Amino acid sequence: MDIQFTEEQDMLRSSVQRLLRDQYDFDTRRKIVASEQGFSRKHWEAFAELGLLAAPFSEEVGGLGGGPLSTMIIMHEFGRHLVIEPFVETVVLAGGLIEQIGTPEQKQAFIPGIIDGTKTWALAWTEKESRFDLGNVTRTARREGNDYILSGAKTMVIAAPWADDLIVSARTSGDDRDRGGVSLFVVDRRAAGVDLQSFKTIDGRRAAEISLREARGQLLGPEGEGVAALEACRDRAIGALCAEGVGAIGELNSATLEYSKTRKQFGTTIGSFQVLQHRMVDMFIAHQEALSLLQHLNLSLAAGDVGLPRLASGAKSKIGYAGKFVAEQAVQLHGGMGMTDELNVGHYFKRISSINIQFGDPAFHVLRYAQLDAAA
Repeated sequence: MDIQFTEEQDMLRSSVQRLLRDQYDFDTRRKIVASEQGFSRKHWEAFAELGLLAAPFSEEVGGLGGGPLSTMIIMHEFGRHLVIEPFVETVVLAGGLIEQIGTPEQKQAFIPGIIDGTKTWALAWTEKESRFDLGNVTRTARREGNDYILSGAKTMVIAAPWADDLIVSARTSGDDRDRGGVSLFVVDRRAAGVDLQSFKTIDGRRAAEISLREARGQLLGPEGEGVAALEACRDRAIGALCAEGVGAIGELNSATLEYSKTRKQFGTTIGSFQVLQHRMVDMFIAHQEALSLLQHLNLSLAAGDVGLPRLASGAKSKIGYAGKFVAEQAVQLHGGMGMTDELNVGHYFKRISSINIQFGDPAFHVLRYAQLDAAA
């Protein structure tokens, strides 16, 4: 499959490519990761000025109406440059949920701050016992006037240390693992009763363990129907993460091919060895298959196809395995320097590894695909 982009989409891609080429090289990225804040407010504001934070939102809420295809274009380029800033967490996850289930007042209150770059968000849905089960929620919320009081803990919340606000899942009724009874809440990250233990992830991002002790939250969406909203959010997130992964795979292929033309063993370049040529062909095929599936997924996201959950799981597993294969081959073909901090290959490897476990690893999605296929 090969998408024929519109003129506007081509302009978006060219603009992102130009911005990242001029302002976001690998050394700049390393400095950002090593900084105290861990992400660049300057670059985040540049993304907002270019319209990237507005691109996926509908025009009704002040966006540019680009939808999933705009997200795919942006994330593919972000993957190529290992962009660290929380686009997925703020725009795709939080922004997508607010646009999907928020009240008109909530959309008016929250989305403009996302679009203009003044507010960043994180989604806190994982618990220590939940693994990839969106409905496995034991942390609770009770109503008190117009607000809800949340108690419990959330784990591995990506971008939480950077966030101004959180969307938190909590149980308002039912038993553990019940699909019904899970609700979503907007919580001020700096509110009383919200404590964070921040840490750096293997790919250089920041995450946190969050403790909620009688913290106040505002209900987002219908009470007790949070799992359905999170499932749709997961499919959108998979589309974005797969685009980022495919961008990283392409860069690893290019770097490995270029290295094979210059690195010599036994008096000749390693690219002349037939066995390594075959391996790089396999890497190229894996990238092309992943790219085709990525485009198919995002076209289906844009069209709202009925079979989207199954396709999302199929793409997450297939692209995940492709990314793992290409990353491992790239590191091996680069030898010991492949995992040094000074070379970007190891950083792509780590980012692909992190993408593979977000919202379900490839093995989880193979099983989910089989279950959805059997139920179809």
